[in-house]
Amino acid sequence: MHGRTARRREPARRGHRRRFAALTVALAAAAGTLVAAPAPAAAAPNFDGDPIHYWNGVLQQAMRTRGGAPGPLARAAAMLNGAMYDAESSYRLRWHRMTSEPYLEAYRYDAILEGPAEEERVIGRTAYKILLGIFKEQKPYLDQKFTDRFGTRPDEFDLLDHTVVNKVVARMESARAADGFDDQRKYTGDKVPGAWRPTHYADLPDASCAQESQAATPYWGEVKPFAIPTGSEYRPPTPDLYGTYDRLLASTAYRDQVDKVRRAGAANAPESERSRDQTAAAWFWANDANGTYKPPGQILQHTREVATAQRLTTYQNARLFALVSLAMADASIAEWDVKYRTPIDLWRPVSAIRDGGLDRGWKPLAGTTPCFPAWASGHASFAGAWAGVLEQYFGTGDIAVTLTTDEPKSPVKSRSFTSFRQAARENADSRIYLGVHYPWDATDGLAVGDKVADYVTTNKLKPIP
Repeated sequence: MHGRTARRREPARRGHRRRFAALTVALAAAAGTLVAAPAPAAAAPNFDGDPIHYWNGVLQQAMRTRGGAPGPLARAAAMLNGAMYDAESSYRLRWHRMTSEPYLEAYRYDAILEGPAEEERVIGRTAYKILLGIFKEQKPYLDQKFTDRFGTRPDEFDLLDHTVVNKVVARMESARAADGFDDQRKYTGDKVPGAWRPTHYADLPDASCAQESQAATPYWGEVKPFAIPTGSEYRPPTPDLYGTYDRLLASTAYRDQVDKVRRAGAANAPESERSRDQTAAAWFWANDANGTYKPPGQILQHTREVATAQRLTTYQNARLFALVSLAMADASIAEWDVKYRTPIDLWRPVSAIRDGGLDRGWKPLAGTTPCFPAWASGHASFAGAWAGVLEQYFGTGDIAVTLTTDEPKSPVKSRSFTSFRQAARENADSRIYLGVHYPWDATDGLAVGDKVADYVTTNKLKPIP
């Protein structure tokens, strides 16, 4: 019976494919884009692995190529994964069933029948167009990755562009068109002890951070969030606790913070101050240098590793990656609000130790320091957002995970953890061991990320009763 049923269905499938191909050619011709049957594809489609994972891998490589500050890269991830989730939601709405709300909008597009590889095409064509809008300078690379996946060029006619893909892309691009991401105003520092200043020294050169004007994305805290109400929604109390630099530097708590990072974060710290495992953790989570996929890319990589281990479906992956990316993007906005828009733009440990007169020759393990204020840690906020989303998504944080890194200086390529929270805590603390953050930067950053994650998972992409 099973075999007879399969044989009866096969002619119908072939008929559906022929009718779909004929419909596509006819509509293309009517639109003036085609006057004859399309040429055969250059190669067979290569749908190896989940499309959500594939296009996030494409994004990671684009991040490596462009480099830059974490905020814009996190924004790119949120745009890509928010749009892919809405594209997948539209596909589910048309042919199957949506079980969670879209991010911006799901479109019930017109189609006579489900065409070949339609889910792949809806997701992939959306992903390509979003990425091209963000990474215009990488068009040859993006074109090649599209062709690698589909065996065709991205500019060849596809009916889905006109019925759903272009709508999803336009909706996302419109939502982010005036969000403030391109604010080019330069930073002017407070120019007092305790205030952030460039971290370029004669014996510790860093040409990328030799002037105040090189401070990275000083107005990112004013960017329109993807989910949370405002960038200042989750400011930790610590910046306002002191109010002035004089009171901060006079406090016992500040002196204790500086002493801890001076001892544990020094390039030549003895093992009694920083263990071998802590040094390995410092480099495992670094991802500061251009040529790595930076902290946002590492978060996407770890999300993929968890999703693969949990055997998620494409729809489940689309929702998980969208939640993580939305939370990560908003965590970057909230964190940059803390860095630049609170009363204290805290100097980095290398400045506190050298310019504060404690040790003129002190060097951090990292060598160079990210070119923006210390308080609070962006790595930590991303980590808190990631762990918070995954805990809510899976209903528990106590899932063992093995995660990887692309940091070339890391002595190990993977580390294992018993929970998402344990991984996030190590990510945050690793910045102390590198000598680029204080302990309270890590703690406050985790708290900001966790609160953002709670808001995102409570208010966005909610299950449909």
